[in-house]
Amino acid sequence: MYDLLDLYEEPYNLQKPVVGFDEKPKQLLKDSRRPMPMKPGSPERYDYEYIRVGKANIFVAVEPKAGKRTIKVTDRRGKKDFAQFIKHLADNIYPNARKIRIVLDNLNTHTQKALHETLGKQEAKRLLRKIEFHYTPKHASWLNIAEVEINVMDAECTNRRISDKQTLRQEVNAWAKRRNRQRKKISWRFTKKDADRKLSKYYVT
Repeated sequence: MYDLLDLYEEPYNLQKPVVGFDEKPKQLLKDSRRPMPMKPGSPERYDYEYIRVGKANIFVAVEPKAGKRTIKVTDRRGKKDFAQFIKHLADNIYPNARKIRIVLDNLNTHTQKALHETLGKQEAKRLLRKIEFHYTPKHASWLNIAEVEINVMDAECTNRRISDKQTLRQEVNAWAKRRNRQRKKISWRFTKKDADRKLSKYYVT
């Protein structure tokens, strides 16, 4: 916990960005009946019944102090998908960074091994020279700042019926583009002092 809180308290560093990473499963749902469009004085109305047409995954990486996020819709969230997304961050989003500090949870796909198995030994070694993984404590994924961004994404974009991956991709890309253009940042307020005050009685010495 202190490791993450130290990262969040650091001043912004272009060469050593702190990036929260997480994923969001999304069930693809189709309306069983055509919705009634909104009109003056009446919101859109749709039937409570729906048709399940598949599922997708949304990778979210957010650099809170830069107001920058990277979003990618994939079919799955396996080791291969994770490794390819991390490579995308390192090579395309932060090509000039000296070290990328990535905050993530303890899901069994979020490992250096995933990079080795997917990309090969040499490529994984190259990427891991540039990347540091900082894991949230078990049962404390709320310490991952990416969850804040995902909650905003749900509220503003994805918490509704979307029936296919193409539409989902278009919607989340447009949402992320707008947020990036507006440089929407996240101000993390929970500090080490807060942790000591609220949680010290649970510490083991």
